[in-house]
Amino acid sequence: MPDRYFERSIDLPVSADAAFAWHALPGALERLLPPWDDVRVLRRSGGIEDGTQVELKMRLGPISVRWLAEHRDVDPPRRFRDIALRGPFPHWDHLHLFEPTGTNACRLTDRIAFRTPGGTLGRMLAGGTITGKLERVFRYRQTTTRNDLAMHAPYFGRPRLKIAISGSSGLIGGTLWNVLATGGHEVVPLKRGPENRIDVAPADGADAVIHLAGENIASGRWNDERRRRIRDSRVQVTNWLCDDLLALDSPPHSLLSASAVGFYGNRDDEQLDEHSARGDGFLADVCVGWETATHSARAAGMRVANLRFGPVLSPADGPLSAMLPAFKLGAGGRVGSGKQQMSWVAIDDAVGAIHHVLMHDNLTGPVNVVAPEPVCNADFARTLARVLSRPAMMSLPAAGARLALGQMADELLLASQRVSPSVLDESGYQFRHATLEAALRHLLGRE
Repeated sequence: MPDRYFERSIDLPVSADAAFAWHALPGALERLLPPWDDVRVLRRSGGIEDGTQVELKMRLGPISVRWLAEHRDVDPPRRFRDIALRGPFPHWDHLHLFEPTGTNACRLTDRIAFRTPGGTLGRMLAGGTITGKLERVFRYRQTTTRNDLAMHAPYFGRPRLKIAISGSSGLIGGTLWNVLATGGHEVVPLKRGPENRIDVAPADGADAVIHLAGENIASGRWNDERRRRIRDSRVQVTNWLCDDLLALDSPPHSLLSASAVGFYGNRDDEQLDEHSARGDGFLADVCVGWETATHSARAAGMRVANLRFGPVLSPADGPLSAMLPAFKLGAGGRVGSGKQQMSWVAIDDAVGAIHHVLMHDNLTGPVNVVAPEPVCNADFARTLARVLSRPAMMSLPAAGARLALGQMADELLLASQRVSPSVLDESGYQFRHATLEAALRHLLGRE
């Protein structure tokens, strides 16, 4: 029998039918997993039907735990239950309720009855901690559900798309895959073939290709070989991709190709938008070549958008993930003078902006995928430390960064780019996380 109960509700901007259906789509469960926890879906036996199962793998401190749950009491679009068959809790019964509150509105309630592990001692020592963690997790889950449904709702009446993605195993590509799948779209991967050439056969007849593949620029110190691999993985591979897409029997209508704010080089405090000139340096050269490689597709009549990403924030991977261990220990702080501008973007806005460009055929050319409020490096450090309730007393001198990372330090950590998302703003994109503190609190479950 349960000894504790938890309940949380949120109003959703769609009907109960639409909300229930969203939960049954591929990618929905992955969208609900909190990014600050190491949780993975191992297998699922079907959709949301009586008797179908989902198995998760998670870490509880140093211990790896598997959680097997079964769907029961499925009554679309009113409710379904997740009953734990195996996992850390002796008893776990999670009821999902969908109550209509209007023509295109409903209330989602997550109601959980559980038994605390460890008996009486467990209830005394961990009961409050577990309830607090559930509040963090379900605030994140419900906010993500509401925001994703609000993003998809304006397009429910439009035909679903076939979308091919290169780089679908990366941070942006994997998140985008789940977001598009929960919009009901058909999503297919484009994988590398011989000599890193992307096999475009699955893109034949696609509505759009989203090209995100490229060598990780921050995975090691730059030398001549690393610079060649970074350049070729973007410029040469994109040249090949465009040639091969145009040779298909039915080429895609749109190509959304990644680029980066490195295009602008080190520009101190200059205000930059999509009309600003290119900058200097290795990354600027790479970005110019990367975008130029898409010109053949544009010349052939394909709609092309070049997505200039700023640093994408997620605790699961990327720059924020790399910073977290030091900041959690209270050993984080500014890099160099700390005055350099950081044009960041939260992962949900990175994929939200891609979806926005995808659904607006009039958007072409460069699109800055950055939040509307850049911050200097010192303010970034102070904000992250505040969210984590830690000090930010340490600093890394510019000379130390250069000694450790060489040219990469100058172009990634010490370069200043104050970039505005003018195209997104002017086309009506609504940011989920416009300010850094709001973004970090959501991503780290510290709201």
